[in-house]
Amino acid sequence: MVDYMVVGLGLAGTAFCENLRKNNKTFVVFNDQSQTSSRVAGGLYNPIILKRFTLSWRADEQLPIATEFYTQLEQFLNVRFDEKLNVLRKFASIEEQNLWFEAADKEKLKPYLDTKLVSNENTSLKAPHQFGKVLETGKLDTKLLFKSYMKWLEKENKLYTATFDYSQLIIEEGFVNYQNIKAKHIVFTEGFGMMQNPYFNHLPMQGSKGEYIVIKAKELKETRIIKSSIFLIPLGDDLYKVGATYNRGQKNNTTTEKAKNELIDKLGSLLDCPFEIVDHEAGMRPTVKDRRPLVGKHPKYANLCVLNGFGSHGITIAPWAAKSLYEHIEHQIPLLEEMSIGRFTTN
Repeated sequence: MVDYMVVGLGLAGTAFCENLRKNNKTFVVFNDQSQTSSRVAGGLYNPIILKRFTLSWRADEQLPIATEFYTQLEQFLNVRFDEKLNVLRKFASIEEQNLWFEAADKEKLKPYLDTKLVSNENTSLKAPHQFGKVLETGKLDTKLLFKSYMKWLEKENKLYTATFDYSQLIIEEGFVNYQNIKAKHIVFTEGFGMMQNPYFNHLPMQGSKGEYIVIKAKELKETRIIKSSIFLIPLGDDLYKVGATYNRGQKNNTTTEKAKNELIDKLGSLLDCPFEIVDHEAGMRPTVKDRRPLVGKHPKYANLCVLNGFGSHGITIAPWAAKSLYEHIEHQIPLLEEMSIGRFTTN
């Protein structure tokens, strides 16, 4: 008998497992890597919605917890995957500059918006109206994070790479049984894969497909993250990740020419140098209709839990939401109503 079974190992699963490890709980993880959202994402953490210059949902609560979480995880794994990088928001007009200053004057936004504008000194970028600098931002190498964490799980004999078969889950009084592994609780952190889960697929996940391209641009020589209509994220060695698209209609991880051409067109208004495409990736974001997470216990089976629905803000939301779910299970601390699945299952 272990304390927990965790199904899925993206940002949500990793964050929840770390709560278990730090609290000396026994656990096993099932992960077949079928959900690619966390692995193909840009890896950015940024507290500001840069289209409207507003604070992301509860970002001021989430960011300190996320910062501490990733620092401790780097130390535990002895791997560096968190890079502090500035995000520069390209202004399309003087009017946008004025909106930036108005936003920077608001109490909750002051810590994150620099009031000193940044002039464009990179001849390979088109930015005649300067940039605004966002503070407390950076980039996670999510592939390295997951690779390192899976390596540790394997070493500890905690990882099963087979696809989870829901039909073999037996729910008993006070525990669950799956292929002769017994656990007091099971937590599903499956991303968009939740739509195949018979216990939680009633929840209103929409899903949003996102596609990125990776370009090589030898003349660009940019070390900061640039945001215009798209993000341009430096990867080193003259490589840059560019994205992302949003498509609610398609529910797969297949790359498309349409999305690639959309990103190329948007790059045309930002770059003034040649580039070549060296990679193209796609993944399904676990988005919810009301843009809030899906966290909580199954309405009928209290030892079945879900941790999901972070959309494109998983890096900052995951450590905070995972901690909330752990405290809810172990100490009966109520979940925030905005993210509790009770907002759907009790109606």
